[in-house]
Amino acid sequence: MAKFELLMPKMGESVQEATITKWFKKPGDKVEEDEPVLEIATDKVDSEIPSPVEGIVEKVLFKENDLVPVGEIIAVIETGAGDTSDGTIAGKATEEKAVASEKEPPVEKSEGKKEEYKSTGKFYSPLVQSIARKENITPEELDNIKGTGINHRVRKQDILAYIEIRKSGKTAKVSEPAISMAVPQKPSVNALPGDEIVEMDRMRKLIADHMVMSKQVSPHVSNFIEADVTGLVRWRDKVKDDFLKKEKIKLTFMPVFIEIVAKCLKEFPGINASVDGYSIILRKNVNIGIAVALPSGNLIVPVIKNADQKNLLGISSELNRVAEAARNNKLNPDDIQDGTFTISNFGTFRNLTGTPIINQPQVAILATGTIEKKPAVLETPSGDVIAIRHKMILSLSYDHRVVDGALAGAFLYRMKELLEGFGPERAI
Repeated sequence: MAKFELLMPKMGESVQEATITKWFKKPGDKVEEDEPVLEIATDKVDSEIPSPVEGIVEKVLFKENDLVPVGEIIAVIETGAGDTSDGTIAGKATEEKAVASEKEPPVEKSEGKKEEYKSTGKFYSPLVQSIARKENITPEELDNIKGTGINHRVRKQDILAYIEIRKSGKTAKVSEPAISMAVPQKPSVNALPGDEIVEMDRMRKLIADHMVMSKQVSPHVSNFIEADVTGLVRWRDKVKDDFLKKEKIKLTFMPVFIEIVAKCLKEFPGINASVDGYSIILRKNVNIGIAVALPSGNLIVPVIKNADQKNLLGISSELNRVAEAARNNKLNPDDIQDGTFTISNFGTFRNLTGTPIINQPQVAILATGTIEKKPAVLETPSGDVIAIRHKMILSLSYDHRVVDGALAGAFLYRMKELLEGFGPERAI
C-alpha cells in the first residue's frame, strides 16, 4: 500500500505557520481527491485544505488548535496504490519515510488551545502568545510591541526582536502614537432572561478589533454625490448576454466601478495612500479591495492587484475568481494583502449608500449604492424636461488627517464624470 504524506501548505510569502482549526476527516475515513481534509487559520485568512489523492486517512499527526510550521507532515493517507514507477502518487522515498515515521510515535507539538491575551482585545497568533508566556511578557508589554504584520499585528520576528532588546538592558521600542488617547471604558452589559449569548467566532473578533482600531486612528469624514448611470445600465443590458455566453462570467456593474476607481486613483494619488506617523506614503500600485459577504455573515476583502493595468475583461475574471474563492473559503493570504483602496457595495442589499469604516492602513473607502429609476430634470435645446433616469449615490469616507474635503470632492466628481460618460459604444 502506498502512503501519501499531506503537508502543511505555504499560504503566502509571509506565512510560516498555521493553526489547525478543524479536522473534517479522522483516521479510517475515506477521502476523495480534492475533498477537504481539514481547515487551517493564519493571522490573515482561514482556508480548507483538500486532499491531492484518493484514499483512506491512516493517521493525523496534530490535534485541533495545534500550531504547525509550513512543510510539516500533518496526515498520512493510504492511497490503495502500489509503488509506481513514475511516482505520481507516492514515490519510494516518500513511502519509506512514511513507514519509518510509523516506528516512532509523533512528538506532541502543542499543549492545546491557550487562553488569548485579553488586555485590549488585540489578536495574537498562538505562536506569539506561546513565546510571550515562555519569556514572561505581560499582556501590557505585548500590547506595546510595534508589530510589522498586517494592520501592525505582532509577528514572531517582532516579539523575538523585543526579547533581544530587553535582554540587552536597553529600552525596548514600542509603538508611540503621535497623540495619546485614553482607552474608552467598555459599558457593563448584563444578559437578561431569555437573551441568547453568541460567542464571536475568530473572524468576527478580528473584524471587531480592526473596526475599533480604524475609528481610533483616523478621523472619519464622508462626502456624497449622485451619478446618472443610465448609459452604463443600457450598455450592460446590451452586452451582458454575449459576455456570459463567451466568457462564462456574469457581467456585473462592479468591474466598471473598479476600472473607474483605478483611473481616479491615478489622477488623485493622495487618495491612494497610507499614513505613517507624520509621513504620507503615496502608493505606486493600485490594488483595489472588494468587500465580500461570506455565508457565515462575516466580511472579507479580497484584493484586485494592479487594477489600473487590467481591462474590463481582466478585472471581471479576477473579481470572479477571488469572490468565488472567498465564498468557498479558498482564499490565499496573498489574495487579501497589499490593498491600497477599498470598495463596499451597499447596492447588493438594495441600500441607497453607506458610510463604511476605512480599511487601515488605507486613507479612504468608497461605498456604491443601489441603482434606481428616478425622475430627473434634463436640459434640452428646447428647454428643461423631466425624464426617467437610472441614478445611484456614491459615498467616500476618508481620513481627514491627510485627505481634505476638496480632494475628496474632486475625486468623487471625477468618478461621476466617468460614470455618466459611459456610452453604449464602449468595448469590453
